[in-house]
Amino acid sequence: LSVSEFYETLLSNLSELGVVVQILDTPYDLPFSKIPFADDTADRKYDREYVTRFWNILIQVSSVFEEYRGKFTGKSTPVHLYWHHMDLALTRFSGNEAPPFEGGTNADKEAYSHEVISFGFWAGDENVRAPAFYSYTYPEPKGLAEQILKPEKAIWNTDTGSAMAILMYDDILSSDNPRKEIMNFLESAYSAGVKTAGWDEGKFKL
Repeated sequence: LSVSEFYETLLSNLSELGVVVQILDTPYDLPFSKIPFADDTADRKYDREYVTRFWNILIQVSSVFEEYRGKFTGKSTPVHLYWHHMDLALTRFSGNEAPPFEGGTNADKEAYSHEVISFGFWAGDENVRAPAFYSYTYPEPKGLAEQILKPEKAIWNTDTGSAMAILMYDDILSSDNPRKEIMNFLESAYSAGVKTAGWDEGKFKL
């Protein structure tokens, strides 16, 4: 289906259920397309094999994130599919307010109103061209990118001007215990953020 056909079918089905919605019907933050959904009639390819692969990966990664979330007794988000870049994401909060977020949307200002350490998995973007796990700390503390990450193949990416911990998905495929490798990455990135941002690392641990 084209985007236009899908959009029309979706609204029609909702209408039959008595659900009336009003949305801003244009792509969000896509540099290659600003065409309104109703006008986007280009053919779209659906590759069932690769969509199914991606879905299966999300299911497996979600179970790791859920386990990791259970190790934290403070405020955190659920493990969720973030609407912006199709990230599978999880965020921990220190409980302290952050400085006002400069620029961005109202949603950005609300999301970063308090200190956070976020984790996620996504299929990649224009900067990271393959699937990867990531973590970042906001506000970014001094010395964050100098902290040691685990496993050894994890790196700090500073290409965009901020420090983001990255573990490429392909780097754990050959591991004897990928789940353990992901857990080590999440914990090392969290410890890096906690140490440099001055959080009480033991406060929220079981």
